[in-house]
Amino acid sequence: MNGNLVEVVNRTRVPVDERAVATLVGAVLVAEGVGGAEIGVAFVGDGRMRALNREHRGLDKVTDVLSFPLEAEDELATWREIEAAPPGDVPPRLLGDVVVGARQALRQARTHDVPPAYELALLLVHGVLHVLGHDHETDAGGMAVRQGELLAALDWERLLDAAS
Repeated sequence: MNGNLVEVVNRTRVPVDERAVATLVGAVLVAEGVGGAEIGVAFVGDGRMRALNREHRGLDKVTDVLSFPLEAEDELATWREIEAAPPGDVPPRLLGDVVVGARQALRQARTHDVPPAYELALLLVHGVLHVLGHDHETDAGGMAVRQGELLAALDWERLLDAAS
């Protein structure tokens, strides 16, 4: 995965295939030109997701995905310069975390009449793009276009066990 480390934790009973999640997130990073980085992905229940949304966004409701980037925009530019330099002892980039509300994702899949694994893939790609500095509220649709391109190219069908 181009030297990227994806750490996945599932704190729910939703049957997430953690290896498939790590592969998908790693593929997004590679497609975005990111190497030598670490990112965390956590699947949590409604209570935890609501608490995180309240604490970090001031919204007392369950949400589907939250992103917690560790790098500011100017740090992203600095890393691009470092990655362009000759190979050496470059420490791993600590990108941040993506937290997915697993039950909320399943509810949204039913509402939108899409496969649950697709909804999870959508949320994962969306969250990773936010961690990498994309912002759909200010980019005139660029993030949505990139998200669609990535989803079309990625294998998301195995994100959930067949029992889901």
